[in-house]
Amino acid sequence: MDFHLSEEQQMVQKTVRNFVDKEIMPNIAEWDANMHFERSVVDKMSELGFMGICIPEQYGGSGMDYNTLAIVCEELERGDTAFRTAASVHIGLNSMTILQWGTEEQKQKYLTPLAKGEKIGAFGLTEPNAGSDVKAMNTTAKKNGDHYVLNGSKTWISLCDVADTFLVFAYTGDKNENHSGISAFIVEREWEGFSSKAIKGKLGIRAGNTGEIFFDNVKIPAENLLGEEGEGFKIAMSALDNGRFTVAAGACGLIMASLEASVAYCHERKTFGVEIGQHQLVQQMIAKMEAGLQMSRLLVFKAGELKNAGVRNTRETSLAKWQSCNFANEAANDAVQVHGAYGYSNEYPAERLLRNSKAPVIYEGTREIHTVMQAKYALGYTEDKPLRKMLPAWPFEKSTVHQD
Repeated sequence: MDFHLSEEQQMVQKTVRNFVDKEIMPNIAEWDANMHFERSVVDKMSELGFMGICIPEQYGGSGMDYNTLAIVCEELERGDTAFRTAASVHIGLNSMTILQWGTEEQKQKYLTPLAKGEKIGAFGLTEPNAGSDVKAMNTTAKKNGDHYVLNGSKTWISLCDVADTFLVFAYTGDKNENHSGISAFIVEREWEGFSSKAIKGKLGIRAGNTGEIFFDNVKIPAENLLGEEGEGFKIAMSALDNGRFTVAAGACGLIMASLEASVAYCHERKTFGVEIGQHQLVQQMIAKMEAGLQMSRLLVFKAGELKNAGVRNTRETSLAKWQSCNFANEAANDAVQVHGAYGYSNEYPAERLLRNSKAPVIYEGTREIHTVMQAKYALGYTEDKPLRKMLPAWPFEKSTVHQD
């Protein structure tokens, strides 16, 4: 296994880092304080090709591998979780799911403008009473001739006021133990009966756009059914494999940001006549951050290599997401401690990093859900089986992309 980044990956890493340093770092404290989502940053991300980084060129993307996507997410979250989230939702949860499950017509109509950054995509699974317990959802889509009628709502939806298209999951059949009544749909914002509302007062990711979306007799053309009726749960879980991968990669960026801020402060602050970095208990926290960063990257890139090979990676991605988000939360907490009283102030980035680090421990599978998943794998109660449609392996070839 080669642990070195290719020249192309190094170029992408440098490009994203320069972008973050120029476009995000100078403004993020203000955006966070004002709970302001700066849409122009996402537009510039699209112009640079970030929003279609791992989508095949034939669909308007850059055609790079899945670990290059990880690099983009890590560097974006080094700037702020809000912009990594935008990439995660648009690419991981939406675009890659259409790539995996969509018909050729759906890919041409929806995936191509998404990959080019002309449109923004989002994902609608969670409801007020349905998070980890997906089958508790109440949203329905009733077949009526050549269309479905969608009613219900979703909550904690990233890019709720920004996205042009949403992947929405709803019951087309009866609720049952094996989730076979759930189906997936591509829904457009402009359709009559669709509305959205942002959630204010969040603990973290305040520079992001998060909220609720509502469906009041929204008519969905039958051709916007993604996959087949009853495949919605499988599609949602495969989408989460991609979304969790980007969250895990982003967590590496938050660890890196915590480490960079702490190292800088260690050289700036002196106590008892020496830099605080000379004190062993401070060194212990710095060492933990470094170890967490390196271990998390290894887990992320292992999952990415499986994606590159076109192999199902639910177990490996779950482990990467679980551990890297835990490491990120610990690193941010230690960064506040390293900064002492100043860590409690927004004069330094540590308090923002700590607030941002909490949400990823919860969304796309709480740490408790991932703990149970890993235990079931280890005990032999669960095993990964190939899906009817797998994400295409990299390097992309037409024969591996056209799966219909």
